[in-house]
Amino acid sequence: MDKQQLDKLEKDVTQNIQEGDIIFISIDSFLYRQVAKGTGSWTSHVGFIVREYNEWFVLESAVPKVTRCPLRKFLARTTHNEVSVMRVKEGLTPSQVDKLKHAAAEKMGRYYHLGFKYDSKRQFCSKFVHLTFKEALGIEIGKVQTLEVLLQENPQASVNFWRCWYLGFVPWQRKTITPASQLNDPKLVPVYTQC
Repeated sequence: MDKQQLDKLEKDVTQNIQEGDIIFISIDSFLYRQVAKGTGSWTSHVGFIVREYNEWFVLESAVPKVTRCPLRKFLARTTHNEVSVMRVKEGLTPSQVDKLKHAAAEKMGRYYHLGFKYDSKRQFCSKFVHLTFKEALGIEIGKVQTLEVLLQENPQASVNFWRCWYLGFVPWQRKTITPASQLNDPKLVPVYTQC
C-alpha cells in the first residue's frame, strides 16, 4: 500500500479506536495465507491496541517474539488494506486496560511458537490475545480446539500443507486457537472494518 493509502487507513482507524480494542489484519506470506485459508477467513494475524507516550501501539506476538508495534507499522503489514477492529461488548474501564497492559508486559519478549501449540510457554498471535484477556479480565476471546477439530470444521484447509509444516505428522490432538475464532467471537462487537 502506498503512503496516501496508509495515511487514510491510519486516520480512519484512529478515529474509532479505544485502548483494549482487538485488531485483525491479513499478512501476505505463505504461512499466514495458509492460516487464513485453513480457518475459512480473510484474517491471519491479531493483536490489541494500547496508547502509550501519546501514541497508538499494537501489542502482538509476532515472529520472533511478543512486542509492541506502532499502529501505523502494524497497519502497513496488512494485505489489500484489510483491517477489522473489534471491542468487548461492554467496553473496558481504565482499570481493566491497566490490567491488560500488566498481563501483556509479563509476556513481552517471549518467543513465537511456529507449531501453534497452545500448551506451551511460547506465544503466537491469537494465543497471546486469548491468554492476556483471560488472565487480566477473565474474558476468553476465541475458541481453543484441537487441530483435528479445527481441520474437520474447515474442509477447505490444505491438510497436505500442514502435514509438510509438521514434518510429516500433524499433531492432531494439539490444542490451538485462531484469529478467525476471535474475529467471530460473539463477545466482541465491530468498531471498524475494511475487508
